[in-house]
Amino acid sequence: MNTENNNPKTLTEAVRYFADLDKAQQYFVNVRWSAGVCCPHCGSMNVHYLANQRRWKCNEKHPRCQFSAKVGTVFEESPLGLDKWLVVVWLEVNAKNSISSYEVARALGVTQKSAWFMLHRVRHAMHVGSFEKKMSGIVEADETFVGGKAANMHKGRHARCLSEGWKGKTAVMGLLQRHSKNKHSVVRTAVIANRRAETVQPIIRQNVQTGEIVFTDELSGYRGLSDAFAHRFVNHAERYVHGIVHTNGLENFWSLFKRCIKGTHVSIEPFHLAAYVDSEAFRFNNRELNDAGRFAVALPSVVGKRITYSQLIGKFDAECRIDADNIAENGESLLPN
Repeated sequence: MNTENNNPKTLTEAVRYFADLDKAQQYFVNVRWSAGVCCPHCGSMNVHYLANQRRWKCNEKHPRCQFSAKVGTVFEESPLGLDKWLVVVWLEVNAKNSISSYEVARALGVTQKSAWFMLHRVRHAMHVGSFEKKMSGIVEADETFVGGKAANMHKGRHARCLSEGWKGKTAVMGLLQRHSKNKHSVVRTAVIANRRAETVQPIIRQNVQTGEIVFTDELSGYRGLSDAFAHRFVNHAERYVHGIVHTNGLENFWSLFKRCIKGTHVSIEPFHLAAYVDSEAFRFNNRELNDAGRFAVALPSVVGKRITYSQLIGKFDAECRIDADNIAENGESLLPN
């Protein structure tokens, strides 16, 4: 049984600790089933351990009665062991500018394709989904564009992007709740279809408490927020700061995110943009924790989530395809990382 004292605190300690498959499995079991191992299919705790297979068997009668610790997580059906998976989680949540699949492939001795799939599964786990508490206090709203010029793309990649409905750079919107006396600033992000009022304003209204202070730039899409918020804006053609009215907090986050893209990943598909901005928001919002703390926050999120390779590369069934316009309108991708 792990105790807090012998848990790994650094990358070196994590690699050494998780290299022992039994220790890696016990660590993950303690995180996933703190009250005791239970069957991920029926929920029964009437199970016994098969030590020679590192699996459990549920004593209730139902299909697939045997299961491993990876079943029901983003690790499911992966032939790679937890010794590699837990190190990948550690690397992605703690690398300030993210980490490339080529670097992971060299470090773990797997193929680049496997490393790419692993990292995207981890990013999928870091996507925490819906949230309950709205932002309060002073909230900054801003947007940025990500991507290269279509004219500079290879014609094959350009054609593929056009087939996905992409016609130029992709817009990303962010909301930042400024730091207060008791907590640091946090950011939420969303990939949006455009910067029109019918797109950006519903996101603000859904995520910020009515009556709070909202600072933006002079974008016309933000006009009309005064009925619900104390809305102030700064005209960037004249100045970037007017007293406390500015969006420099979000500008700082955008600079970190673009350093992550340009410095580490170089080029990403618009289809995967939300995953990269989500992971950067997670690291930003948990920046005051140490490496072990961020890992401890991220690891429980792998449970109850699943993404297949076909889904990851965009081969969805018709009823499962995600419509980017609906996401932007409903604000479903705005995350409290």
